[in-house]
Amino acid sequence: MNYSEDIWNGFKRLSFDADEREAFLVLPKIEKNGKWLLKTEYFGAFPDFEIEMLKRGYSLAYVSNSTRWHRESDDDVKAELAVRLQKEFGLSDKCMPVGMSCGGMHAVYFAAKYPEYVAALYLDAPVLNLLSCPCGVGEGTDEMYGEFLRDRGITVSQLINYRSHPIDKVPALIMNRIPVFLVCGDSDGVVPYPENGEILAQMYENSGVPFEKVVKPGCGHHPHGLSNLKPLIDFAEKYY
Repeated sequence: MNYSEDIWNGFKRLSFDADEREAFLVLPKIEKNGKWLLKTEYFGAFPDFEIEMLKRGYSLAYVSNSTRWHRESDDDVKAELAVRLQKEFGLSDKCMPVGMSCGGMHAVYFAAKYPEYVAALYLDAPVLNLLSCPCGVGEGTDEMYGEFLRDRGITVSQLINYRSHPIDKVPALIMNRIPVFLVCGDSDGVVPYPENGEILAQMYENSGVPFEKVVKPGCGHHPHGLSNLKPLIDFAEKYY
């Protein structure tokens, strides 16, 4: 593998190409335990959880997407990355995707298509209903919808009968018994909780598959993450 090195938040980061896309692998300072997180979008944003897990021997990977609004090829590149990291770095063939906002959409699509590479999911204010975001009445809707239409070419009218929203993939996650830790703000005006995360929660809470959620009172779309990381860390270490 040809790669360049730099430092990210005090940890060695290897940068390389993956199918002509920018990719990173951040290594722990202590001996790696073979487990790794996959930041599915917005690398470097709200990184407290990733940094804490690096301190515990986890690695952290990322590969860029064709668009934050997801194309199926983005899933395939992530699967190829998982195989590559296992072969070249001895990492586990399963990862824990960390999906914030549009990254949550990527995480769900990837886990539904390639459950063999996913141990558990951390979803934070995830985009799960495309009629809600980018096409709903949330903050920034016009700008986001224009970007979505440009990148995906799907209109609001077409989305009404669309059967491949991220939320439509949740049954596949449940069927494959993929644990989920969900974090949302109850006052999110960009990705409204009742139209996105709450629907996933209702499906998971009746499934018998491991699931935990934290709904932050009075919190909007930002900040992502938790002030107390212990429940999320405990969940990650229990199910991965």
